[in-house]
Amino acid sequence: MINGVLLKGYGGFYYVYAEGRVWECSLRGRFRVKDQEFLPGDRVNILPEEVEDKSEAEIGGASSLVEAEIPRLDKATIESVGPRRNALTRPAIANVDQAILVFAMTSPKPDLNLLDRLLVQVTEADVEPILVFTKLDKYREEALSNSSNYAITDVYRKIGYNVFEVSSETGQGIDEIAAHLKNKISVLAGPSGAGKSSLFNALSPGKRLKTGRISLKSKRGRHTTRHVELMVCAGGLVADTPGFSSLYLPEMKRAELTDCFPEFAQRRSECRFNSCLHDKEPNCAIKAALENGEISSVRYEHYLIFLKEVIEAERKY
Repeated sequence: MINGVLLKGYGGFYYVYAEGRVWECSLRGRFRVKDQEFLPGDRVNILPEEVEDKSEAEIGGASSLVEAEIPRLDKATIESVGPRRNALTRPAIANVDQAILVFAMTSPKPDLNLLDRLLVQVTEADVEPILVFTKLDKYREEALSNSSNYAITDVYRKIGYNVFEVSSETGQGIDEIAAHLKNKISVLAGPSGAGKSSLFNALSPGKRLKTGRISLKSKRGRHTTRHVELMVCAGGLVADTPGFSSLYLPEMKRAELTDCFPEFAQRRSECRFNSCLHDKEPNCAIKAALENGEISSVRYEHYLIFLKEVIEAERKY
């Protein structure tokens, strides 16, 4: 029996990464009877089948799944599946360790409302966020008159997030990102045109993702990702996940929103009221920190926007 991780299901088969290569797997009959759902990221035990050696012509499809150094697909049967640590619904991936939130420093400029929304989503899902700001080379070439985007990265570093500035063109910062991917299941998320596919290609030169063209009118990228699967990258498994860049907040209670803002959560006990929502309540430690410049006014504005949305959603259900 071999331990592995499910990469994707397609055409009635399941592709599992185990022992440094991909296996094409079928299901045991009991799984079909149970109609059990399998997700990319599921940890499974597989039993290899004894098969004759295959010619290169017979195994030509392997390169579409994983890095070039993995030479062939072997056959196996999925015997069991382990418990899930977590499971995302959009996209449907299990056992996610971290979300790589990718935003461009320029062209397009970072949408901080979307960034904070994604941070709420991944925090609520118990997934560690890693912030990556791309196109560092282009940002420098434009010789902008201020350092506002660098100030933005400093804001998130101060909160305690892991923040990286990278250039997929020059390779700056790529090794640092690669170190965070090793032995982990990661999802890439962010707006179109932020450079997710270019980042993946820089991290894994032997495996290419299609990159999108930037619309000159809007300076926003065109979607290039059509499906969700885990791919081998920098010693880990990575999925490009357009569905995770949702504008909608997860279903939660209003009191839970504070937990998704670390700089708020660490001050919450200092508020006068235990039920303080940090909006109109008196003697609020969060508002005091805002007045003292200890927390970002932009982050606080986003919190109030999200709080209103959460309260409205509560009333609907």
